[in-house]
Amino acid sequence: MGDWLIWAYPWVKSLHVISVVAWMAGLFYLPRLFVYHVERVAAGSETAALFQTMETKLLRVIMNPAMIATWLFGLMMVFTPGIIDWSSLWPWVKAAGVIAMTWFHHWCGRRRKEFAAGRNTLTGRTYRLMNEVPTLLLVVIVVMVIARPF
Repeated sequence: MGDWLIWAYPWVKSLHVISVVAWMAGLFYLPRLFVYHVERVAAGSETAALFQTMETKLLRVIMNPAMIATWLFGLMMVFTPGIIDWSSLWPWVKAAGVIAMTWFHHWCGRRRKEFAAGRNTLTGRTYRLMNEVPTLLLVVIVVMVIARPF
């Protein structure tokens, strides 16, 4: 299996980057939708239904498949012989960042369900602050992969 992964590595890496870009787009946009939803939309209104549709489709049609593809192609790269030196610290920090990004994805999914059930209790300010989480994690992940400081 290792030989196949070595041969496929450029393709797997390309598909991984494409998946990450799609996932990140959703992770940046969904909390922003939550800000507008909580600050500008009356509960039970036609606009609330529109926001819920947009939030649901973004999560289910773009973000979930992109997250799964990111993990799939990322794990394929992890198992490609000679790619990662696990005695270094950078892959462990990067892995922690990816796990934190996955936690954030699921946090957004729970917030979407709360909006759908009419039980959102968070403020626009909270969503604005949480909207910074994927940016910070992205910085950590990219620095670990490109600069490999440890």
